[in-house]
Amino acid sequence: MTTKLILVGGFLGAGKTTLLAQTARTLTNEGKKVGLITNDQAPALVDTLLLEQLGNRKESIEEVSGSCFCCNFQRLQEAITHLKYNLAADIIIAEPVGSCTDLSATIVQPLKQYAQDLLAIAPLSVLADPERLTNLLDNQTGGFHPSAAYILEKQLDEADIIVINKIDCLPAAKLESLKNRTAVRWPQATVFALSAQTGAGIKEWLVAVLAQQKAGMRLAEVDYDVYAEGEAVLGWLNASLELKGTQINCDTLLQSLLSSLAERFDAMSASVGHVKTLVTAKNDVIVGNITGKKETLQLRGSIGMADEVSLTINARVEMSPANLKTIVMEEINKVCKDGIEVKETALTSLQPGRPNPTHHFDTVVNS
Repeated sequence: MTTKLILVGGFLGAGKTTLLAQTARTLTNEGKKVGLITNDQAPALVDTLLLEQLGNRKESIEEVSGSCFCCNFQRLQEAITHLKYNLAADIIIAEPVGSCTDLSATIVQPLKQYAQDLLAIAPLSVLADPERLTNLLDNQTGGFHPSAAYILEKQLDEADIIVINKIDCLPAAKLESLKNRTAVRWPQATVFALSAQTGAGIKEWLVAVLAQQKAGMRLAEVDYDVYAEGEAVLGWLNASLELKGTQINCDTLLQSLLSSLAERFDAMSASVGHVKTLVTAKNDVIVGNITGKKETLQLRGSIGMADEVSLTINARVEMSPANLKTIVMEEINKVCKDGIEVKETALTSLQPGRPNPTHHFDTVVNS
């Protein structure tokens, strides 16, 4: 059996995890066995926990943590092999780290070379936030360090398919203009538009992704000095905490935490790649996100009152890891000051090192 692999890249905050969840649901409803692979530089990943909470079986999800796919190609292969044989997956959907680029040269081409008997590789899809995409087309950096914006540009340069997300937030005329501008700027790519949140447009994208035979047809010219700087300007924090108290208002707590964090980052003019949070209690869940300034704050779900709460937070913000850790923990302790005990179960803060891919192909492998 040949398993189809769909690789969905895109910058931090583009909505990749939401798209993975919606796509998995769509394919499962069609009778397909779907495996998912998440990726991060550190453990305690919101994406993995969220996919489990959204109804995906734990055995259908593999996590590659500690480095990106390209720098830990062997672990990616192991995850693919596990899902192919243990789950008997018809389709595997993999989500690389949002600050990674050069995926065609370091992931797609090696897989075409070394796993052609096991996998049918779908065209490389790159998901784009419409505001950041518009900003890039306007030759701006969207408030990011220029080297971070460079990563987004290179992700789009190598895409077989560019997917504009969050169309539920765009007027029709603005969306059509953005699609046209994108097609002109990146003529090598097919352009789709969808809403990972509502599901609109996903089936149309899926039909194309599953039907097309050619993947990784373009290699981007990536300056690894600029790429490394773009990753290094972001502080990374992954934390898991257990909260205990009497009748904790989970909804209010998460709203207050994210509002306070957004206000602090905005006051410092610190660009936010994303802040992802997941609160679980009583088998219920709340998801919270910030993907820019405070107005991007979103909450989904509701728990109400609970005495024991699990909180997972992943933050990627333009500042040192030490400062990011200090700010996040200060705000957590502030919102938990009234009789709520806070216990850290895992906490990692880091600055990504220079990308060092296992493989780097200079030519496109014929499939």
